[in-house]
Amino acid sequence: MDALANLVQDVRSDGALFGRSILTPPWSVRFADRTPLKLLTLLSGDGWIVPAGGDPVRLVAGEVAIVAGAAPFTVTDEPTGAGAAGAAGTPTPNLYVVYGPDGCVDGDGVAVADDFRLGVRTCGTSLDGPTVLLTGSYQARGQVSRRLLDALPRVLVVPHEGELCAVLDLTAAEVTRNAPGQQAVLDRLLDLLLLTTLREWFARPEAEPPAWYRALGDPVVGHALRLLHDRPADPWSVATLAAETGVSRATFARRFTELVGEPPMTYLTSWRLSLAADLLARTDDTVEAIARRVGYVSGFGLSVAFKRVYGTRPSDHRALAG
Repeated sequence: MDALANLVQDVRSDGALFGRSILTPPWSVRFADRTPLKLLTLLSGDGWIVPAGGDPVRLVAGEVAIVAGAAPFTVTDEPTGAGAAGAAGTPTPNLYVVYGPDGCVDGDGVAVADDFRLGVRTCGTSLDGPTVLLTGSYQARGQVSRRLLDALPRVLVVPHEGELCAVLDLTAAEVTRNAPGQQAVLDRLLDLLLLTTLREWFARPEAEPPAWYRALGDPVVGHALRLLHDRPADPWSVATLAAETGVSRATFARRFTELVGEPPMTYLTSWRLSLAADLLARTDDTVEAIARRVGYVSGFGLSVAFKRVYGTRPSDHRALAG
């Protein structure tokens, strides 16, 4: 498994929250549900994503956007006055504000009425509206998912093309269905839509993919990264990684550091501690068991490394996460 697959697996959807809005200009929808990762696409029409305090980002029909971070943002047909940096004019009132999976209220803070709900996972004022906005939300938690979120800009947009096209078309068709097993279908579609969008984005010339993603394409360093992610508990050293990848120790160390931006053992320590932090938060395993699972010979060794990096003991981290 490569680094991107590991990170996406950790933000794997469980209870995907999809919503469809059918809108007629002028319109504005605010997202204040603090979801750390959200996918948006306009199936028809066009609009703007306006992050708080940031510049508006254009979104046209068929493009897929990812908004990273929990800060509120607005999607609107006209960015003027919607919170864009330097924007002036009268803002378009919010048709509704999204506070959570069951927490939509209108612009006046009143719960959305039943007649505003147009069908399964669909809100709006009329089924004939010219703009259709589709959203999917991820609850990404933990240190492993943080490595992915930190690699993304606040807002990124990818055109509707290639393999992404087929995934998006299938997702749009499934969102309005209410068949047995539908939630499991939507979970997997959201996973697939996220992975294909990220892969398309990282391949674009305007993107700035993280060093570890670029390094995956190198036959030596990419192979080493896969080994570290697949088998973090192995007693890795620069020498053993060099032997596994078929180059000298010096060549491997230099090449890994140049491509990834840090020495191999530093990367491995960071990866092991990220895994340990998430296992502490999500399981009842002892510190000793988690230590062995991620590559430390004892709980004491994990505790020392954990406090050095995170500034707290593993037991305290677990208590705070609970």
